[in-house]
Amino acid sequence: MKLCVALDNDTLSENLALATKLKEYDIWLKVGFRAYIRDGKEFILALKEINPNFKIFLDLKLYDIPNTMADAAFEISQLGVDMFNVHASAGIKAMQTVMERIKDIPNRPLVLAVTALTSFDNDSFKNIYNENIANKATKFAIDTFRAGLDGVVCSAFESLAIKQNTSNKFITLTPGIRPFGEDSGDQQRVANIAIAKEELVDFIVVGRPIYKAANPAETVEKILKTF
Repeated sequence: MKLCVALDNDTLSENLALATKLKEYDIWLKVGFRAYIRDGKEFILALKEINPNFKIFLDLKLYDIPNTMADAAFEISQLGVDMFNVHASAGIKAMQTVMERIKDIPNRPLVLAVTALTSFDNDSFKNIYNENIANKATKFAIDTFRAGLDGVVCSAFESLAIKQNTSNKFITLTPGIRPFGEDSGDQQRVANIAIAKEELVDFIVVGRPIYKAANPAETVEKILKTF
């Protein structure tokens, strides 16, 4: 299991300061909508300057018509990031088009598809997709696997079933991790590290419990010791 730290602070300087405090650790860093729209590719370059070994997950959740998604995926692949994501609900054709567009790029980034956002509870999800989360997340994951992507974004509670219906090597990345029972905030389907390990999760994403900690490095070290 690998740790991915969400860089969701209010300012560029705060995010860079956090990355600097964590530069000694073998971790991934997640750059989301807010930070990328505000700080752009220069932010990614700055993170690599702090530690060239940092792995970057660009979390933009592409969702559009197939060709537009593929064009965006190609441009993302030029940024030097190590992983990015799309929405599985864009459909198999869109995901296949993305993978076709970037297949010849040397050392292409890993590509994951979002199944069901962890901010959904079952009722709110069913209101949109007319199916419960567990079933639909697995169906989305099967579509993603067939389209040739590397894995999915899901909650920890769906990870094991997804692997059982695809492959043990199919990556599951889970947001909404509260390592030591912290407040869930705006997340609904939160889990701790023990659940993530039981569900064979490959990547856990941790944000607020780290970047709001008095000593983020100490919190990261404590998390890594549980792996």
